[in-house]
Amino acid sequence: MKKKVAFLCVHNSCRSQIAEAWAKELGRDVMDSYSAGTENYPEIKPKAVQVMEEVGIDMKSQYPKLLSDVPENIDILISMGCNVVCPYIPNSHTEDWGIEDPSGCSIEDFRETREIIRIKIEDLIYRIKKNQI
Repeated sequence: MKKKVAFLCVHNSCRSQIAEAWAKELGRDVMDSYSAGTENYPEIKPKAVQVMEEVGIDMKSQYPKLLSDVPENIDILISMGCNVVCPYIPNSHTEDWGIEDPSGCSIEDFRETREIIRIKIEDLIYRIKKNQI
């Protein structure tokens, strides 16, 4: 049975979107992935879309969403390290990945963030497959 995993951030415009895209690409057999933010934001950061396109992942159909868009009964809740307290969403496992926001930085910073998130997603997939979470 697949785990429902939600990636949360403030604006849902960069890190949580990248995490959702990686999870859908790499972990589709073990998880259903969602992302959301605590505040409205008009679009995904163009550099986030660009760096994911560089690795063959199209995020053009993704868009910023709010917590109310996340389905109920989330199994794993991951905050990206936004230095804010997320509202409580019922779940059975919570993590804070503490990833710096590359917004306003260079494309190279976005690439570094993309790779940090990929490694964390691969570890998450491994732990799900091993029933560690």
